[in-house]
Amino acid sequence: MDAIPLLMNGFSQALTAPNPLSALIGCFLGTVVGVLPGIGPSTTVALMIPISFAMNPATALIMMMGVYCGAMYGGAITSILINVPGEASSVMTAVDGYPLAKQGRGGVAMVLCQVGSFIGGTLSIVGLMIVALPLANLALQFGPAENFSVMFFALILAATLISESMLRGITALILGLILASIGTDLQTGIGRLTMGVPELLDGIDNVVVIIGVFGVGEVLWYAVSTYGKAEATLERIGAGRWIPNRKEWRAGLGPIFRGSLTGFLTGLLAAGSVLGSFLSYSFEKRLSKHPEQFGKGALEGITACESANNASTGGALIPLLTLGIPHSGTTAVLLTVLTMYGLKPGPQMMIDQAPLMWTVIASLYIANVILIVMNLPAVGVFIKILDVPLKFLMPIILVFASVGAFSINSSLTDVVLVLLFGVIGFFMRWSGFTPVALVLGMVLGERLEQSLRQALMISSNGGLIFLTKPISLVFLLLTAAIVAVDLLTRKKGRVADDSEG
Repeated sequence: MDAIPLLMNGFSQALTAPNPLSALIGCFLGTVVGVLPGIGPSTTVALMIPISFAMNPATALIMMMGVYCGAMYGGAITSILINVPGEASSVMTAVDGYPLAKQGRGGVAMVLCQVGSFIGGTLSIVGLMIVALPLANLALQFGPAENFSVMFFALILAATLISESMLRGITALILGLILASIGTDLQTGIGRLTMGVPELLDGIDNVVVIIGVFGVGEVLWYAVSTYGKAEATLERIGAGRWIPNRKEWRAGLGPIFRGSLTGFLTGLLAAGSVLGSFLSYSFEKRLSKHPEQFGKGALEGITACESANNASTGGALIPLLTLGIPHSGTTAVLLTVLTMYGLKPGPQMMIDQAPLMWTVIASLYIANVILIVMNLPAVGVFIKILDVPLKFLMPIILVFASVGAFSINSSLTDVVLVLLFGVIGFFMRWSGFTPVALVLGMVLGERLEQSLRQALMISSNGGLIFLTKPISLVFLLLTAAIVAVDLLTRKKGRVADDSEG
């Protein structure tokens, strides 16, 4: 079948009332969800299910796809402006986005992120349209052993590249993995590390850790570092300009396309937007001629992350639509919606339900256009937040973080945990440990453990399964190579410093 006529027919259906209004509402709600920590696109899509009963399948799916795409766009806003990532996938954006805002380049960072989101999202839809079935078959080659090795590779890569010290990076990573293990063991039903607190039996939500370590931690750092100083001497965040110059465009465009590819592949292979953003950031730092700028305001870092976030959406939809396999909370809810309408995701759905599927694919293009048209003009409005004096802005961040934590489970325990992780984030920053590695360990910890257990359960040779599976072996060898190169590089750096001294 020729894809172009099918896509054109999809556009004609997607642009028929009330579908454009449905896309607009979904994009707006998704952007708000991305800005507000604690809600999440999967929760929002799930809350829309009762409303969707009154809609036809195409209109409902178009709105939900708008939410899915919009959440990825919105996450960059608070990450850059106030260092509070709305989603786990926006954590890496905050690493360089907030320093850029403090340099008066917050507007430039937001514009480049919006453009990167548009390009990444659009390219991923092209990939979805062209190579859905072949790439879905590739995804089937990834079992528990391969998934474990990929995540292990990503964790070690992050610990070596993001942190100034490998030892500190791995320590923070291990702390994150320990935090991820808190709660009820899914296999035995026994509580782990709950310390007798019933509320911890369900584990600690990733967003609680993110809000605490980044948002509250920043407030505490500000309070301690400025204590006793006159206001005139305080560091001042300025909105500055928001139109990138030629040099900034050149710096951002390469990482956008590389991040789009990385995000698309990680979305396809069940790794998700979180891992996609971490890997994209790590690759850009490795490729950069000035890696020392990363973490201090590198445009390459934020554009790679945001393009990867949005490209992962198209990649994640491939196994959902062609195999009926959801790889994230949002795609699991979308699978429920599809089955609710009597649709059966699988290889035949792209043929049997071709008009509906191509209408949904066309709506993804429309959603990306709506989002960039809606968000780019608003950049100038958003960066006005940076004109608020820090002595007023920091308490607002604290309130924002507390409300976001409470909204997750309507629990005061989460608010207390946010404050606790704020203290942990402050001391990590004070002692030179990177909170990013902690968050990555926390986000991937549960999936890493599940893949490890599943691989060992199906193996007759114990841990040798990770060496006998070719894909798993390749990633383990890459992990060992990264550690060896990092150790040699740091050793040469110390020798050079000693010789200069």
